[in-house]
Amino acid sequence: MQDSTHRLPRGLLYELNRILPEDGLLTEEEELRPYECDGLSAYRRLPAAVALPRETEQIRRIIAACRAHDVPVIARGAGTGLSGGALPQENALVLSLARLNRILEIDPANRIARVQPGVRNLAVSQAARPHGLFYAPDPSSQIACTIGGNVAENSGGVHCLKYGLTVHNIRGLKILTIDGELLELGGGTLDAPGPDLIALFTGSEGLLGIVVEVSLRLLPLPPAAAVLLLAFDDIEPAAQAVADIIAAGLIPAGLELMDRLATRAAEDFVHAGYPRDAGALLLCELDGTEAEVQAQIERVEAIARSHGCQQIQVAREEAERQRLWAGRKAAFPAAGRLAPDYYCMDGTIPRHRLPEVLRRIEDLSQRHRLGVVNVFHAGDGNLHPLILYDANRPGELEQAEAMGTEILKICVDVGGTVTGEHGVGVEKLDAMCHQFATPELAQFHAVKAALDPRELLNPGKAIPTLHRCAELGGMHVHGGRLPHPELERF
Repeated sequence: MQDSTHRLPRGLLYELNRILPEDGLLTEEEELRPYECDGLSAYRRLPAAVALPRETEQIRRIIAACRAHDVPVIARGAGTGLSGGALPQENALVLSLARLNRILEIDPANRIARVQPGVRNLAVSQAARPHGLFYAPDPSSQIACTIGGNVAENSGGVHCLKYGLTVHNIRGLKILTIDGELLELGGGTLDAPGPDLIALFTGSEGLLGIVVEVSLRLLPLPPAAAVLLLAFDDIEPAAQAVADIIAAGLIPAGLELMDRLATRAAEDFVHAGYPRDAGALLLCELDGTEAEVQAQIERVEAIARSHGCQQIQVAREEAERQRLWAGRKAAFPAAGRLAPDYYCMDGTIPRHRLPEVLRRIEDLSQRHRLGVVNVFHAGDGNLHPLILYDANRPGELEQAEAMGTEILKICVDVGGTVTGEHGVGVEKLDAMCHQFATPELAQFHAVKAALDPRELLNPGKAIPTLHRCAELGGMHVHGGRLPHPELERF
């Protein structure tokens, strides 16, 4: 097998071997292959090496060694990301945080969980449940994805409509900068003085620092909950029902929409009890007191029927609710049964534009001759169209990518954004040029330069170069110069 260590300076390898335990440095090709991509497997690169530290002090020393040798560092969690945010570089060290997986404290009095970055998302709620508490953000990959990765991407989940994204559920962060400084942001209080630096680092995709500890907000388990399965003949009336549920002043804990293909694929995969003849399926979770839940059920049922809902199921028992959610959370892997490959998109739009955007996605599907499976966090307008293709057919991947970019441009044009929870990574760099103008992107680069002037942390991700955007025609560089002379290199 090929030894990839020739891509790293010998002095750095010597230091890494001193810092890490015997099994903490991977350099052989067969060891590196699992790290060549994240969930966006269409893009692959073999890293020079992978470090597997167990302690924060080891991370600090690794960063110092890489800084001294001018070697880039790419932080990685569980590798479940879908935008190529953890895609390695051939001259870079992948810094895996998977072994920092301890829950340091569950503080039920203050409703806080203090955890290391490698703790799995689901493990937090499992540890908090004996105290009558839970952690709200729940991505579909919650059984595997890690809290550090959730912070990097500002992950959401089916319950983000009522309870917020990761950024809304963080009380504190500890972050190592490229200079080895430990930043402690927030803590045990609801707010902290000064600028909201927690919000700056959450969703920064590993470009500004390495997350080494997170304090999470825990919430009390609701006394009552119910999940409504609402079946429609077509997706457009289901989308309109979503808008009317929110307009009526209802805030469901979760509100998820699946089209016919997604419904059938999920049902065949996990047997959740979905009606296979439905044109669209809406899952609506309501929680609160018994009286609140019952009143909300009646109002949602009335709205759904006004839009031609053909079938309603109400699940109140925990096992029934979990069964209905199991189908939605398995929608992505289930779609893998429909085609050899699929390209998962992630954009966000105003809720009232959902029917229009769905029609435009269908038009794109017809024009590109590629099938689309539609799965949405419908309540907050976060779309996840899955574009079906076959990578073995020449040109189909490129066709899927082109269609995906067009979908993201539609999202921006109707007042939305190119991402909702998956991040930008390498996937959406060109789409960022469509959303942001020169001054905005220049400010992004200025923040990056302030914290990582040598661009050693996850370089080439999340923020497109200003010159690249100018080449694409997504912006104008007036007079041939950028607005900030110090940013000419970008």
